Amino acid sequence: MSQAMGVALAVCLLFDRRTDRLIRELWARLEGKGIRTLESHTHGRHRPHLSYAVLLEWDFVVVRAAVEDLPDKGGFDVSFQGTVAFPRGRVALAPAVAADVAARQEAVAGAVIESGGMLHRHYAPGRWVPHVSVATRATGAGLAVVVKEVADVLPLTGTVDRAALIDSSTGETWPLPGIP
Repeated sequence: MSQAMGVALAVCLLFDRRTDRLIRELWARLEGKGIRTLESHTHGRHRPHLSYAVLLEWDFVVVRAAVEDLPDKGGFDVSFQGTVAFPRGRVALAPAVAADVAARQEAVAGAVIESGGMLHRHYAPGRWVPHVSVATRATGAGLAVVVKEVADVLPLTGTVDRAALIDSSTGETWPLPGIP
């Protein structure tokens, strides 16, 4: 089992080049306005992503095998319609997801739990709030800046074209053979 304070392993959906570029451009605009984003957060190797599951404890080999055993459901489009603000100034793009995507997330969460991994409570079946992180600490006036910048690029349609396991402490990425 691996675990550490502030360290997590995530099952992430990654975007095609266009969507990745558009989100990175949003990060850069916000950084230019003094708002911290994933571009400058921790190790600086973050990529735009939508997390299916975030694990606080895991056995990497077992979790990887469990997720790789899930059927490849293929890529899909995501429609970003708004902003969601979480506690402590975390702000994200809010995607509308099809029922099939919510079912996929529950299957991933179930596989991770069955593998002995401990999910972060916000990724437990029935508790997932799909989001793509934008700002890491935007409060007060900064929150208004983020919401305006996001509103200026919406609506935005993106494409999920691959999946990976990502270590949040280092940015190390292990591509998955399919998209659960």
